[in-house]
Amino acid sequence: MIELDKKLLDAFQGYVVRKDIVRSVKGTANVPVFVLEYLLANSCSTDDEEKIKEGVENVQRVLREHYVNPDEANLVQAKIQQRGSYKVIDKISVRLDPSRDKYWAHLSNLNIKDANISEDLVSSHEKLMTGGIWAIIDIDYDPLQTIGSKIYPFVIAKIRPIQLSNFEEERIAKSRETFDNQEWLNVLLRSGGYEPESEGITPRLRMLLLSRFIPLVESNFNMAELGPRSSGKSFVFKELSPYSMLVSGGQGTAASLFVNNSSGQIGAVGLWDALCFDESTDELFKDKEVVPLMKDYMESGSFSRAGKAGEKAANASIILNGNINQPVETVLQTSHLFSPFSDKIANDTAFLDRLSFFLPGWEIIKFAPHHFTNHFGFSTDFFSEWMHHQRKKSYVNAIDDFFILGSQMKQRDTKPVRKTVSGLIKLMHPDGNYTKEDVRQYLEFAIEMRRRVKEQLKRIGGMEFWDTNFSYIDKDTHEETFVTLPEERGSNLIEDVPLAPGTCYTATSDGDKVALVKIEVVSIPGNGKLTISGNASTEVKEDVRNTYNYIRANEKTILSQQHSLNKLDVNIQITALLGSTVHKGIGGAVFTALVSSVFNRSLKPALAVLGNISIGGAIERALNFSDRVSLLSENGAKNVLVPMDNLQEMASLPAAILGKTDVPFYSSSQMLIQKIL
Repeated sequence: MIELDKKLLDAFQGYVVRKDIVRSVKGTANVPVFVLEYLLANSCSTDDEEKIKEGVENVQRVLREHYVNPDEANLVQAKIQQRGSYKVIDKISVRLDPSRDKYWAHLSNLNIKDANISEDLVSSHEKLMTGGIWAIIDIDYDPLQTIGSKIYPFVIAKIRPIQLSNFEEERIAKSRETFDNQEWLNVLLRSGGYEPESEGITPRLRMLLLSRFIPLVESNFNMAELGPRSSGKSFVFKELSPYSMLVSGGQGTAASLFVNNSSGQIGAVGLWDALCFDESTDELFKDKEVVPLMKDYMESGSFSRAGKAGEKAANASIILNGNINQPVETVLQTSHLFSPFSDKIANDTAFLDRLSFFLPGWEIIKFAPHHFTNHFGFSTDFFSEWMHHQRKKSYVNAIDDFFILGSQMKQRDTKPVRKTVSGLIKLMHPDGNYTKEDVRQYLEFAIEMRRRVKEQLKRIGGMEFWDTNFSYIDKDTHEETFVTLPEERGSNLIEDVPLAPGTCYTATSDGDKVALVKIEVVSIPGNGKLTISGNASTEVKEDVRNTYNYIRANEKTILSQQHSLNKLDVNIQITALLGSTVHKGIGGAVFTALVSSVFNRSLKPALAVLGNISIGGAIERALNFSDRVSLLSENGAKNVLVPMDNLQEMASLPAAILGKTDVPFYSSSQMLIQKIL
């Protein structure tokens, strides 16, 4: 036994369990971990192998006699009938039958859908109405329970939820000082079943795994995670806490999540600590009404549904989990990191902006057997009860003792950053003792996770999201530190090298969505044929033809006799690098690429051109100027040539953009030629 196991046993005997024992027993009963460890903790919280063996045998006996396997449902129902009363371990949920003004209980594994249950029991255990709970249940058999000619003999007599009846909140706080930070982090991760010292688990990965617990200690904490399958995204919310609920994709309704207008029953957000929407890449909600309700709730922690007077407050954290099936670099080259989510939210910037935290699940490895711990950790019922009690505390102002948040961060950014830091302090420092360097570490982590949300919103579009250069200032040294994102490093789509002949970049907009576009022109000896590929839009093709015909009509001043378009076949490829649709207004970039191809001349490094050229050679103003320049700059453009008519809009560009990208102007095609080489 390692030293940390001994230390944990000394401080928390009766509340810790060896996790390999849990896995071995779980193999014989498909029961949630918190149910199993509720039974194991008192018997197996020891280093005495003989007592552990006896405890395991006792738990196995209890499970054998009372846990209902689905394939034994008929047998157990018969036992209830024969004995008149029987005790089972099962998941129980309740529904209201308005036609009979009666509640019916559903026992999941026992396959009893219409068991009688009193209104008093339902009132005492409200979560029965929103997903159900695991419990030790006493069931009576009464054949006199009838409705019409039909008998409903099963009666729920008693319910004991599987969670601690008493909790000493201060026990963890008092014992925390005996563990250093690394030891305590290992204890927390082992309590979740992970082995933090196993191969492949880096310090960065430990922090990512720890952050999955934040929604359980921090109220109204909204988080998204995208990652590969088998990386444990939903495990924390499905098995580790009776206070969290896993919602299957597409099952969320206004009544089940917020309030039932018929019965007045408060929905899941008012009854659970955390709601995890699994498979959020599928449709999340059944009702259209849910999305606006969820937006309001995620913003304010309250909701008001039409049909029921008054605003209701709730504390549930919202977690969106989904699978990402391709490398993150590929997604970033073609779209944004919210694109794998369901269509109803993937481009809803108002919804997405309410996310506090975007966990990069693609960094988390697929778990192999050696990644699961064989050491002691808190029993999950004790661990989950402690996390539930931590929600009453708050450390949202801890940052202010040492740091100032950068001016780029708006209220909707600072609030989630503060809540993330608060959650990490609750997990890592339950005694309230933390240092400046602890807060610095958590602050940089929190800023990164919130910035990831804003970076993707910026990709979707809109000037309000462009200033993402988040920072914090040390109050003692006045040094400002900017926080970057791992996946954004080196991901510029426009490389800072001279552009190959025939290549130019631009950005287009329909007034709402912005697209990053690459123009490639190849000219070869031929008979004056023009081929346009890569985009079927009539308007875009018209821009290309107008520019081509303008050059052809003015060859003597733009080209030379030996470079006549009459003797060349020109192929123009138009590719959307970001955004799915290329819009009109690309003439300036087409002109630039075509001229450089004909003369076989490279262009300035990281060059882009905005503006259109009419068939008569007029330079047309670029619409949605700021968004287009910002998109190009953020993707690597060092020089963005823009029409002179956009000069008055320069003041609308963020200072951060002007600091890294030159924005010269042109008023004619001749001036454009002078500035591109």
